[in-house]
Amino acid sequence: MIPFNKPYLTGKEAHYMYEAVFTGKLSGNGMFTQRCQKYFEDRFGFKKCLLTTSCTDALEMAAILCDVQPGDEVIIPSYTFVSTALAFVRQGAIIVFADSQDGHPNIDADKIESLITPKTKVIVPVHYAGMACDMEKIMTLAEKYNLLVVEDAAQAVDSYLIEPRAKSQEPRALGSIGHLAAFSFHETKNIISGEGGMLAINDDRFIHRAEIIWEKGTNRAEFFRGEVNKYGWVDIGSSFLPSEVIAAFLWAQIEHLDEIQNKRKEHWNRYYEALKPLADKGYFSLPVVPEYATNNAHMFYLVFPSFEERTKLINALKKSDILAVFHYLSLHSSPYYKEKHDGRVLSNCDRFADCLVRLPLFYEVTNNDLDKIIETIKSIYISEF
Repeated sequence: MIPFNKPYLTGKEAHYMYEAVFTGKLSGNGMFTQRCQKYFEDRFGFKKCLLTTSCTDALEMAAILCDVQPGDEVIIPSYTFVSTALAFVRQGAIIVFADSQDGHPNIDADKIESLITPKTKVIVPVHYAGMACDMEKIMTLAEKYNLLVVEDAAQAVDSYLIEPRAKSQEPRALGSIGHLAAFSFHETKNIISGEGGMLAINDDRFIHRAEIIWEKGTNRAEFFRGEVNKYGWVDIGSSFLPSEVIAAFLWAQIEHLDEIQNKRKEHWNRYYEALKPLADKGYFSLPVVPEYATNNAHMFYLVFPSFEERTKLINALKKSDILAVFHYLSLHSSPYYKEKHDGRVLSNCDRFADCLVRLPLFYEVTNNDLDKIIETIKSIYISEF
């Protein structure tokens, strides 16, 4: 069986985890935590980074920092993972779901302004497949209406926004544009720590409080730096920081980030070039890389004309021992939220929920594996479609 995903190990994970154990500092915010955080700050221009136990935790920290209160409205895409909404629901927010673009699962920035009301507090763009939302438009809206922007960059490590309408053409790392951003290092992501995440803070006013929330509502981090002579409970918070063992694992991945990215991009391009002739005939659509986005090769997906044709492909690949999987179900029609949704039809979200399928893409997938997947897809059109 060719799996959908296989976690890649660089070979240094166990060594660094062993080293972390014998430092005598296991509980987090030690040497490896600080090393990882500094790397992301230096390389991608985030003002402050805090590792978390998951991307969900990073989003929950963001919701607290945004001071979301019961009745506040938060705009998010419906086509996303539940954590994007859940973090704000737990603060009592009313979720206002936005539709995807016609040709891309990302939130349609042109449809956001019509959803803004005096109760709107936050916009949460999700960079699907690691490709940028139209952040220029979103940040312009945020400034116009005095809103906060939290980038859900779970899939977007080492991906960039190219600003064609701005005077500066210097690409900006995703996660460095909004006021806050959340990343994931789950085993399905480009670099991993099994479970893990990170909050990136780009607005100075949130930095001090973020560290307190991260440390269970205490000023313990300041105490360990010698900035206060004792620490205590000063705010709300939770146990958001991961152990040093998790940070050590992540550091082994970070050291090989460029190598991992280059290999994934090779695989992505191989798919694209081989399947483009079928896409040109209209059998399915290939991923679209917006003009303002780079591609970090987090995911390769196909979008079919119908649910039935997608199901045929998934089943045919499974018969050939290839695991291809669909992705999100629209959150606005979920059992939990459908009665709370305002009734708007979000046709693009629903279409991607019904018609999008993800193909295997991971570091160690071989060229022979890719050839088998590609040839199997080609044969399906000859025999079934």
